[in-house]
Amino acid sequence: MTTLRQFKMDDLLKFNNINLDVLTETYNGSFYMAYLCRWPESFLVAESPNQELMGYVLGKAEGDDKLWHGHVSAVTVAPKYRRLGLAKTLMQYFEDVSIHTYNAYFVDLFVRASNHLAINMYNKFGYVTYRRVLGYYSGELPEDALDMRKALPRDKNKESIVPLDRPVRPEELEW
Repeated sequence: MTTLRQFKMDDLLKFNNINLDVLTETYNGSFYMAYLCRWPESFLVAESPNQELMGYVLGKAEGDDKLWHGHVSAVTVAPKYRRLGLAKTLMQYFEDVSIHTYNAYFVDLFVRASNHLAINMYNKFGYVTYRRVLGYYSGELPEDALDMRKALPRDKNKESIVPLDRPVRPEELEW
C-alpha cells in the first residue's frame, strides 16, 4: 500500500530514483530545504511498502490579491511507478492544500512546451494553458514553457484561467 506523507530532511538522500530522470527538473539541496522550511504542508512524498520513495509534489503559495495562488514547482514520479495514478493523487493533494490552507484563486505550474505527455496529463487534470513563456528553460537548447493553470473555487468567474493573447518573456513574470 502506498503511503502519502510529508517530506522529511533525510528524504534528500533517498530520492535519486525519482530525480535522476530526464523528465524531472532537479534542484540543489538548499532549494528543497527552503521549501521544507517555508511550505512544509506543500511538500509531500508517496512511499512504497518497502519505504522506497515513489514520487513527490513540491509546491508553495505566492502572489497578491486575485493572483494569490498555489504554484507547483515540481511533481514527479519514479519511472517504475508511473501510470499508477500517483501524479494525479499528488496534484489533488496540492490542490486541496491550495484551497483549504492557502485559500488560493488558482494553481499554476510550468511545463516544457515539448513535453506533450505532461501537457496531456495536466489537461486531463483540468489545467489549461494560460500563456507561453519564451525561453523559460535555459541550457544548450533554450525552450519555451507553458504556464498552465487550474481555477479553484475561490475564483468563481474563472478569471485566472482566461488565456493571454500573447507570449511573455521570463522577465515579465509576476513571481
